[in-house]
Amino acid sequence: MTSVCREFGISRKTGYKIFSRYKELGLDGLYDQSRRPLRYANQLPFQVESRILAIKKERPIWGAAKIREKLIREYPQIRTPAKSTVHAVLEQHGLVKRRKRRRCRAQGTPLNNVHRPNALCCADYKGEFKLGNKRYCYPLTITNYRTRYLLACDALDSTKEDYAFTVFERTFKDFGLPNAIRTDNGIPFSSRTAFFGLSRLAVWWLPLGIAIERIKPGNPQQNGRHERMHLTLKQEATKPASFNFLQQQERFDDFMEIYNNDRPRQALNMKFPGEVSTPSPRAFRQPEPRKYPFHDRTIRVTRPP
Repeated sequence: MTSVCREFGISRKTGYKIFSRYKELGLDGLYDQSRRPLRYANQLPFQVESRILAIKKERPIWGAAKIREKLIREYPQIRTPAKSTVHAVLEQHGLVKRRKRRRCRAQGTPLNNVHRPNALCCADYKGEFKLGNKRYCYPLTITNYRTRYLLACDALDSTKEDYAFTVFERTFKDFGLPNAIRTDNGIPFSSRTAFFGLSRLAVWWLPLGIAIERIKPGNPQQNGRHERMHLTLKQEATKPASFNFLQQQERFDDFMEIYNNDRPRQALNMKFPGEVSTPSPRAFRQPEPRKYPFHDRTIRVTRPP
């Protein structure tokens, strides 16, 4: 035994253990055995489990809480299992039906194929990417649907709506108001928990006379013109990424100048977007506070703080 154990690099104790198992079980004893414990300290007694199943059979609509209460009243001397344990027993025997969670899925709105400048703008966040200083950048972009003019491209460190308010307000002041804005159903353009999915940003647009268009979830091709611009932006201004936000924003500004005024577009008969783009005749003005005759309070519908 000593020489055999030395040959296989095991102890004599292990060698005798394997030899004893071989004498008891034959060749099957040389395979790895199950490490499952012979008994469980907290295993539910089969008598209690049988009674749980019997109660469920008598009262099919009862749940774990009522079955546990009945056990307490019938057998006060035993240690009553927890409600989760009773539920686990019922689930193990297929006596529990799981309820499907109702998810509030966003739905798209009707989309218009406009042919006039400033009738529709498209907005979205280009996919985040990591800067040289290990911080993530979330570029917010806004384009004119008809002229392909890139109105804004801001390097932001978050998709929070407070940053989006600043970008849209500056864009509206510089280029005027569009008739509608097309976005996806993500934050901050939409809210899953709000009425009709209206986020604070969307509520701010409505009094300005801006209609809201949302693409159908999972269908980015419905905003294909904007997504194609994102591909060009990714190729020319994010690879490789700059070290910090200030340097990255400088690259975005250079990209906007080239994209708008030095890059001919086939869809525009090889003209530049800057040559066919004009400011919107609808100037940006914050809505005045509205007074309602049925009370003296003044309700403001201006941009949220």
